[in-house]
Amino acid sequence: MARAAVQDLGASRIREVANEGFGRAGVLPFWFGEPDQVTPEFIRNAAKAALDAGDTFYTQNCGLPALRETLAAYLSRLHRPISASRIAVTSSGVSALMLLAQLIVNPGDRVVAVTPLWPNLLEIPKILGAEVVQVPLQCGQTWTLDVDALLAQLTPGTRAVFINSPSNPTGWVITRAQQAQILAHCRRHGIWILADDVYERLVFDAPGEAGVDAAPGCAPSFLDLATADDRILCANSFSKSWLMTGWRLGWVVAPESMMADLGKLIEYNTSCAPGFVQRAGIVAIEQGEPVVAATIARYRASRDFLHARLNALPGVMAPRPEGAMYLFFRLDGSSDTLALCKQLVRDAGLGLAPGSAFGPQGEGFVRWCFASSVERLADGVQRFERFLDSRQG
Repeated sequence: MARAAVQDLGASRIREVANEGFGRAGVLPFWFGEPDQVTPEFIRNAAKAALDAGDTFYTQNCGLPALRETLAAYLSRLHRPISASRIAVTSSGVSALMLLAQLIVNPGDRVVAVTPLWPNLLEIPKILGAEVVQVPLQCGQTWTLDVDALLAQLTPGTRAVFINSPSNPTGWVITRAQQAQILAHCRRHGIWILADDVYERLVFDAPGEAGVDAAPGCAPSFLDLATADDRILCANSFSKSWLMTGWRLGWVVAPESMMADLGKLIEYNTSCAPGFVQRAGIVAIEQGEPVVAATIARYRASRDFLHARLNALPGVMAPRPEGAMYLFFRLDGSSDTLALCKQLVRDAGLGLAPGSAFGPQGEGFVRWCFASSVERLADGVQRFERFLDSRQG
């Protein structure tokens, strides 16, 4: 029998809805955080070339030196100077989050998380036997954080705070001033900050708008403020910004003093990321800025379209996401969004993610991934409208 902590984990309700749709013809799937475009050809060609060259062997635990150096140069351009010795390559972004949690979380530890939050990140501390305290975002025209409420929960003895910005599922983006407050507080009390930066390049408002004061095309990051020895761990991924979800390639940034232990954890989890995938990652970073820029512009248009169309529907309240690739909207009278989303699959051929998958604060909301063409989204909205009309009839 599995450990009690594992038995008590909640199964992914997003997967539960997706399973309802697998095998059904004509379903429009907006349930996962995945684009409707394939990985760009130049990235795929890099992997093919590496395979043709025989790059099918084990690599270093923390990643190819060439990729770590490439990531260091990339992150140093976006943030403060960061050395390759603080970077480790991982087999996916979710693996990066699990590794960082394994690095710092003990059984019985108290971990605080800003929610609603991607279920994987909420459940990871529970796998390790930790207690998770949730601090909810405030829902209005946009999603906002009550920093005082968060700091009140970051009591002495708290082990870590988990922050995902831009946020999955809400699209909330933390401000630089909020980061400074949180960092100062965590320094005083020795609390780790685990930052999920997977969506940091997918930010849609110009610098200065909605509190976004980082470089253009990048959300504020704790890496902009932190010293090399701060208790800050950052996880990132190639999946979203470079359209590489299926490649399962990510990275972490950690204090140099933690890297030897992190290397051991990588050895005992996956040993290493595949070499030919890492070669594709190098090319994605070096040649992929036009891809990132085009993706941001495309998603901004999709966000604006979906935000306007959903808010025009009766009973729908959709806060405006500042980043990521999701619109998290409330539907009046929806007290069981898991059942609702399953019904949408069956009756409307529309695949959305139930808000209850993202913690108790998410119930009553539904997540729609807008990483798609406007035309595809328009089809989905029409199906959703017909579904709502049938409920009222």
